[in-house]
Amino acid sequence: MKLPDLKILDELDKTLRLKSKEVTFPLSKEDKATIKDMLTLLTMSQIEEEAKKYNLRAGMGLAYIQIGKPKRIFVIVEELEDHSFKNYIVINPKIISHSEEKIYVGEGEGCLSINREVEGIVPRFARITVEAQDIDGKPYTIRVREDISVAFQHEIDHLNGILFIDYIDPKNPYKDANKYREI
Repeated sequence: MKLPDLKILDELDKTLRLKSKEVTFPLSKEDKATIKDMLTLLTMSQIEEEAKKYNLRAGMGLAYIQIGKPKRIFVIVEELEDHSFKNYIVINPKIISHSEEKIYVGEGEGCLSINREVEGIVPRFARITVEAQDIDGKPYTIRVREDISVAFQHEIDHLNGILFIDYIDPKNPYKDANKYREI
């Protein structure tokens, strides 16, 4: 695999705080190529040899705004049990329902735009249903749960100019942990 040339913005870049705009179809050839590059980068970051070779931090999701483009697009690459990968291309997402139950990632959430360890909990819905469009503009509905639900919510936050660190109380990073289920 060839490493795509994508520059991921750092948390200090004010661009990350922009609210991304709805996408119209058809997508340009450039947008389709960028989506493919994002998927390739995330896949490579999850393959140990590739991550070592290119000094990549493991990443599961990437929003368009993280590469400086305020469009409502994100991708997620999930490594499955058999070490294959499942790709999600999510355009113009809207959360249409969510569980009552909230969860948090025990080891903490991470972000390719935040190049430091951040302690604390980020409450997320355990299950969400999202309406979105695929790369061809075809509408679809998807229900995701557990870690994929967390990833979807993390990326949707990016599209709204929100970073996961915004949810963490700096004075008490583990505040209310007993109210949520750890995953």
